Amino acid sequence: MGGRLATGLELVTDDLEALRSPGFWAVVGSFESKWTLAKFSHVSEETNLLQIKQNVGWSAITKDRWQSNLSQHGYVEYVEKIRERIAEGEVYQVNACRVLSADNRENASLIGLAKRIHLANPAPFASYLSLPNLELASASPERFISLQDRNILSSPIKGTSANDRFLEKDEAENLMIVDLIRNDLGAVAKVGTVTTPRLLATEKHPGLFHLVSDVSAQLADDLDVVDLLRSAMPPGSVSGAPKSSALRIIQSHEGARGPYCGAIGWVENGNAELAVGIRTFWQESEESLHFGTGAGITWGSNAEQEWQETELKAQRLIAIAAGEIEGVYEDLA
Repeated sequence: MGGRLATGLELVTDDLEALRSPGFWAVVGSFESKWTLAKFSHVSEETNLLQIKQNVGWSAITKDRWQSNLSQHGYVEYVEKIRERIAEGEVYQVNACRVLSADNRENASLIGLAKRIHLANPAPFASYLSLPNLELASASPERFISLQDRNILSSPIKGTSANDRFLEKDEAENLMIVDLIRNDLGAVAKVGTVTTPRLLATEKHPGLFHLVSDVSAQLADDLDVVDLLRSAMPPGSVSGAPKSSALRIIQSHEGARGPYCGAIGWVENGNAELAVGIRTFWQESEESLHFGTGAGITWGSNAEQEWQETELKAQRLIAIAAGEIEGVYEDLA
């Protein structure tokens, strides 16, 4: 991620406290705050993913092989139930997600898929990670946490459109999540340092547009990256507001999300760069490949339109996995 290549795996642990020890750690936190932390002995600057294991190919997974854990009907019902909870005053916004899965036994590695993503869907927080029991290829566009010299920056995305026009609902949703992120960071920040330097900015990404805001703060003197992650997880932009209420609703309607909607990135000697685990393929065995997609639900949501938003978010990456994006294979030849 971010032009850094880590090699020489030394240790894998699930103990978040390990991040307080020196060195470079690749970090994957699940939405349920289960951690996979991998310490590497060597880190170099590497901006071109295509130079890594160049001869590893990719056998396409056609679109018809993907199965969603929620059907269109089931997802629409889920959205309507969230709207009922909003009407009752329990919650203001919930990110409703579903996970797609496909058999992937013909591919020994995701590196070929990661290279295709690198070409066809460049993303500011693209990453690839290979560990003994976890492999992922991510095209995440969203900064979860940057921590540099005790300065914190989070850039929540809320609002997705096929063009640069957004609904009033999108702007309201973004403001709700900005307020939530301010609260999460405020719990570990120096008093008076939480600010919003960018609000409701439009960003263009491959195949769609997003509304993005920035929330910044300074980490309190007696706290560190571990305290910050404990306060901020799971990411507010993919949970809801209030977070505690949203999590109860998510837990009652969805299975475990795993790395999807969690945190993906690295921590090194107190600094960190972590993305929200969206637009991400992952597998924990050689048999099944997974990809998550979701939408933020407010009282102003139309259930069918929210289903279509989940389709929009998934369609380009699923098409890349299927080999349907023109020029991908030629560029990798």
